[in-house]
Amino acid sequence: MKLASYQSSFGPRAAGLRDGALVDLNRTDPAIPASMKELLAQGPEIWPRVAQAIAAGQTVAAGSVELLAPVPDPRKVICVGLNYADHAQESGQEPPPEPVIFCKFPTAVSAHGRPIVVPRNSTSVDYEAELVVVIGRGGRHIPREAALSHVAGYCPGNDVSARDWQLHKPGKQWLLGKTFDTFAPFGPYLVTPDEAGDVGSLAIRLRLNGQTMQDSRTSQLIFPVAELIAYVSGVFTLEPGDVLFTGTPPGVGAARKPPVFLKGGDVCEVEIENLGVLRNPVVAE
Repeated sequence: MKLASYQSSFGPRAAGLRDGALVDLNRTDPAIPASMKELLAQGPEIWPRVAQAIAAGQTVAAGSVELLAPVPDPRKVICVGLNYADHAQESGQEPPPEPVIFCKFPTAVSAHGRPIVVPRNSTSVDYEAELVVVIGRGGRHIPREAALSHVAGYCPGNDVSARDWQLHKPGKQWLLGKTFDTFAPFGPYLVTPDEAGDVGSLAIRLRLNGQTMQDSRTSQLIFPVAELIAYVSGVFTLEPGDVLFTGTPPGVGAARKPPVFLKGGDVCEVEIENLGVLRNPVVAE
C-alpha cells in the first residue's frame, strides 16, 4: 500500500493511494483514525481495514489537494551520519564502529512539492538523499531480529544541511545546522514494507536541476535499518510515527570540487527504487 497525508479544511488527514488518486480513509471507514500517527498507533491489525478502504473509497485527484509529509507531526526526527561505506570513503573517514545519531526538530519537517528555504544566515546549504523509515509499532529495547516488524513503511527523504553551521561554527553546531525550517522533507508517500521490496538493496539517487549528483544503493549502508532501530531503541522509546533518516550516499555538494550548494531556483529530486520521487524547489529566504 501507499499512504499519504493531505491538508483538508479540517486539518491533516490520512489517505491511501489508488491508481494515482487519493482515498480519504476515515471518510470511507470512520473506524480508521483520520490522522496518520493515530492510524499507525493501531498496529498491524488495522492494515486489512485500510486496504479495504483504499479499494472501495471514493477518490480525489492528488493534484487537487495539498500533500503533507506522510507523517506531518512526528514526535521524533532521528538521523544517522556517515552511514554509507562509499560516502565514508568520499569523506576520507573510517566507517564508525557504532551509528552516529543526531536529530532534527519536527519544525524542520516538510513535504513533496514544498520549497526548501535557503536561510538568510547560511551560505552553504547542501542536499542529502536518504531512505526514510517510518515507525509503526513503537517500543524500547527492540531486538534486531524483530526490528523490521516495527516499521510501517519507507519513503525518500532529503537531509538538508547548512554546512557552515554544522562544520564551521564553534563546537560544530550539528543540531542547528541540520534543523532549519524545511530541512527535513520526506514523501511523497509512505510505502508499506510489502511493496517496498528489499530495503537493503534499493537504488538511491539525487538529481539537482536534472543532473545526477548522488547515485548508490542501500546495500552500501554500514548499519542497516534493523540495526539502527535496535540501537536507538536501546536509548529511548520509539513511538508510532517517528521517522528515521538513515544516512546519505556519496556525491554531496560539500565534497565536490568546487563545492556545490543549493540556491534559489534550484530543484532537488530524491528517487529511491520502489518508493517514488521526492521533488522540492529551492527558494532563498
